Amino acid sequence: MNRAELADFLRRGRARLDPSDVGLTAGARRRTPGLRREEVAALAGMSVDYYTRLEQSRGPRPSRQMLGALARALRLSGDERDHLFHLVGEEPPRSESASAHVRPGLLLILDRLYDAPAMIATDYGDVLAQNAMAAALVGDAAGDRNMVRRFFTEPGARALFPVEDHPELARAHVANLRAVTAARPEDPRPARLVAELRAAGGEFAELWDAHEVAVRRASTKRFRHPTVGLLELDCEILLTSAHDQFLIVHTARPGTESHERLQLLRVVGLQDLSPSGGRA
Repeated sequence: MNRAELADFLRRGRARLDPSDVGLTAGARRRTPGLRREEVAALAGMSVDYYTRLEQSRGPRPSRQMLGALARALRLSGDERDHLFHLVGEEPPRSESASAHVRPGLLLILDRLYDAPAMIATDYGDVLAQNAMAAALVGDAAGDRNMVRRFFTEPGARALFPVEDHPELARAHVANLRAVTAARPEDPRPARLVAELRAAGGEFAELWDAHEVAVRRASTKRFRHPTVGLLELDCEILLTSAHDQFLIVHTARPGTESHERLQLLRVVGLQDLSPSGGRA
């Protein structure tokens, strides 16, 4: 691991980004160009202390998952991401993990959606990036990034939705995953997810055996937020050219109670995500 080169690369990557490049407001006048360290750390889902030590050539060796998060936070191109991995002594992601790298142009679109919850995810449910509004609505995806696994294994993930909506959401998750595994039988990632969830038995296994197939499409979803209450949101799904990544955007119809609550979420839900709070 070349700590000095890594530190320099991270500093230069941070300096070339304006707050608007990642969907942040500039705020007070900045003494130096670029993002603040705490902003990069928040975008990458790591502590400010950890990121600071990396920039000071004294940090521990980052994991592959953390390197991927840094590449997304700094909006690195594919070549730049590979260079980041090489500086740490890691082989860059190749064929199996290629879709885990989001193109900077797609991230730029995500950053511009500052007033609507939005995220980029793989077709089998891994959240690759999310804006601040999405984090305020459904929580930070820095832990287990797979929406399907969380829905079937974490009670807290289900608590985001009304109980009466759980059966239909479960069927939609399984039907989409069934379509993905059939469309890409050579891809081991969705197959591993299916094997893991089937082995656990229960609801997922029963739904999988029902053999329903349906590709994820636009829909209406209801969310239970602990602060602003129930929101009914239109879920629009945009596909990348390779059809293996989604840009998912949630909006509320103007004039509705959900629209008012979404505007309230933008105010109260983002307070803990401000740079002064240690997150972006």
